[in-house]
Amino acid sequence: MFQKMLENVRKNCPLIHNITNYVTVNDCANVVLACGASPIMADDKEEVAEITTICAGLNLNIGTLNGRTIEAMLIAGKRANELNHPVVLDPVGAGASKLRTETALKLLKEVRVSVIRGNISEIKTLALGSTTTKGVDADVADKVTEENLDEMLAFAKTFAKKTGAIIAITGAIDIVADDEKAYCIRNGHPMMSSVTGTGCQLSAMTAAFITANPTQMLEATAAAVCMMGYAGEIAYHRLGEMDGNATYRNYVIDVIYKMTPDNLEKGAKYEVR
Repeated sequence: MFQKMLENVRKNCPLIHNITNYVTVNDCANVVLACGASPIMADDKEEVAEITTICAGLNLNIGTLNGRTIEAMLIAGKRANELNHPVVLDPVGAGASKLRTETALKLLKEVRVSVIRGNISEIKTLALGSTTTKGVDADVADKVTEENLDEMLAFAKTFAKKTGAIIAITGAIDIVADDEKAYCIRNGHPMMSSVTGTGCQLSAMTAAFITANPTQMLEATAAAVCMMGYAGEIAYHRLGEMDGNATYRNYVIDVIYKMTPDNLEKGAKYEVR
């Protein structure tokens, strides 16, 4: 099944509009290219509606907010809704500041979002209004574990029902859920947390996957999450003695570029609940 998701990305090569943060914008563009789609980055309010119009999907990432980009995100999101284009929201650091939290909630209120992708602390902030955070990283107290997995699955499904969006919670165990069905994904490697922006890259890639598979967005989101995690596993095993996190980041993107649909299908580690 995930094989078909990647095949459709590479066959359709969707153009994805990214309003993302300046820490990871280059990596996001490269990972969209690596998976087989095409990126465009535009965040000025004077052009975002026009750019969104020529694209097929939209990725909104609040990692480096300012007043200018907040307005641009709202304009682009509403235009995407008018065109019935899928929208991914990455609420980076929601809970770390009032501005981030309020902006994420405003986007959820005013834009119809297809997928919300974040760590557990960010998702809990949007769902419950408050949580503990550690900057833009998940707080250890919120960690998804085998012991609390059933509880977290129920939480994700409930939030999916409330928002109408697919909820993708990434961490040591990833959860991708709509209101009825959830994928528990166990791909990935701990070293991914040593690279700034693997989550941002995943959100951009998720936008490509759901745009190329509009009738199977849950499965497409799960495929993107598996692909990023599996790439992290393979990239780790390529590292030499003197290689560090910068090399690892590049290897992850390289693996995504070289990933075949068959390899993704074989390497995906998930169960459905």
